[in-house]
Amino acid sequence: MTVKQLSLPELADACGALGVTQVGLWREPVQAYGVEAAAKLVRDAGLTVTTLCRGGFLTAISPAERATAVADNKRAVDEAAALGTDTLVLVSGGLPAGSKDLPGARERIADALAELGPYAEEHGVRLAIEPLHPMYASDRCVVSTLAQALDIAERFPAHQVGVTVDTYHIWWDDQAPAQIARAGAGNRIHTFQLADWTTPLPEGVLNGRGQIGDGAIDMRAWQELVEAAGYTGAIEVELFNDGLWARDGREVLTETADRFRAHTRP
Repeated sequence: MTVKQLSLPELADACGALGVTQVGLWREPVQAYGVEAAAKLVRDAGLTVTTLCRGGFLTAISPAERATAVADNKRAVDEAAALGTDTLVLVSGGLPAGSKDLPGARERIADALAELGPYAEEHGVRLAIEPLHPMYASDRCVVSTLAQALDIAERFPAHQVGVTVDTYHIWWDDQAPAQIARAGAGNRIHTFQLADWTTPLPEGVLNGRGQIGDGAIDMRAWQELVEAAGYTGAIEVELFNDGLWARDGREVLTETADRFRAHTRP
């Protein structure tokens, strides 16, 4: 998503030129290209798919809407397995229209995971609940903190359900370091993502993720916390940024790789 202006073949080629060997993919471009074709493309390019994003949106009240959401998440699990990744990232969903019931919405997420967790396990895929910054709670994700994500995840085996640690969404939370340790102790950190916090936020706020090094977040400090908790997996960079998307994608990818090296530990 950081360089969504690149087609999948262009992305694979640019990663090869930079020596990038791992890539996190989003469902929409994969579906547009064709799941099996995308899987072959990344394999032939020597790329490992770290995660697939995104499943989730599991907060609907209507039985028909809930069934549709579960079916879509099962398709997402199938797609992740086809791409060879063991992790599907979940953005849980916001409040249904007219609802003000945050606890009820979170409980419906757990209800859906009771069905999706075993399905994912059968396909060799883990589900990673991603808490999003509280500004997204109404329309995008009622899970706003790592503590909330873990309260849901810990109802299920760790090899079925864990969490995503994303610096953009948790950097403000003084409880997050303790929750990272909690997640690590339970083997529930399924992926770790970097993006910086820059202000002012753009209208609509969704595409406000800053390039690494441009904002307020100490990337090395969060990396140290996650690694101290036992995480040894890939570190992803996920930037939603209209300014970056308007630039040449290869240039942005090169810049991002340089920033990654400058602001993380080897």
